[in-house]
Order: sequence, then structure tokens, then C-alpha cells
Amino acid sequence: MFWSKQKKDEIEVEGVVGNVAAEAEGLFRSGKMHCAEAVLAAIRSNFAPQIPEAVVRMASGFGGGSGSGCVCGAVAGGTIALALVLQEDKKQIGSLTKELHKWFKEQYGATCCKVITQKDKGGCPLLTGNVAGKVAEMLKVTQEK
Repeated sequence: MFWSKQKKDEIEVEGVVGNVAAEAEGLFRSGKMHCAEAVLAAIRSNFAPQIPEAVVRMASGFGGGSGSGCVCGAVAGGTIALALVLQEDKKQIGSLTKELHKWFKEQYGATCCKVITQKDKGGCPLLTGNVAGKVAEMLKVTQEK
């Protein structure tokens, strides 16, 4: 499944990937979490529920580009989520992190929060869901190997 910045109703979502994307977007829209927390929470609950929920709070400083407006919080949350699930496989974590950044840059033109939100700050909930869905997709493929 290929995730893009298309409108949600144009995206065909199935199974765990769609559930993760919808969960992350919902958490962001609820106002209870920002982008990084929402991505991490959705991945944790679907791929590593044995990990304490308190781990999600570790991502609380990454929203809004880590306060400086640089790396997108959703991407930072996705990177943390990859490490949370894959844990000891640093080579795979590094490879998937590069893949996530490349995919994100192709979709949104940059990984910098300031650049992305300058065009459309209202797109953050969907972007958050898309990143969570992409990370879930990457993890599913990894688990199927």
C-alpha cells in the first residue's frame, strides 16, 4: 500500500495499516497528543502493546519540529516507533529510518516542520495518520520476511 498526501477518502486503507493511520490521526485531532506522540502511540498499541503506555510521553518534546520547527514530529515519532518495535536490530532501524525520511520528503517536499506547515498547517492530522500508516506498512513487511 502506498501512502500519499491524498485526501483520506481517496486512500484505500486495509487491516492494521489503516487502523494505525486512523488511530494516529484521531489521537492528533482529539488534542490529547501532538504528531510525534500520536504516531508512537498508534504503533505501540498495534505492534508492541506490551511496552508501557508511558513510553509515548518520551515523544512529547518532538511536536512542532522539536520546538525549533525543524524535523517533523510525525517523522520523529515514526523513527522512535521503528526502534521501539525492532529494538536490537540497529541496522534495520537505520535502513527503515532512511526509507521513512526519503518517502516523507517525496510526499511533502521537505522533512522540516516549518517548511511543511508554512504551506498548510491544517494538513498535520492527515500527515500524522499517513506517517503512522507508512511506519505500520514498513513494520508489516518486515515481519512478513
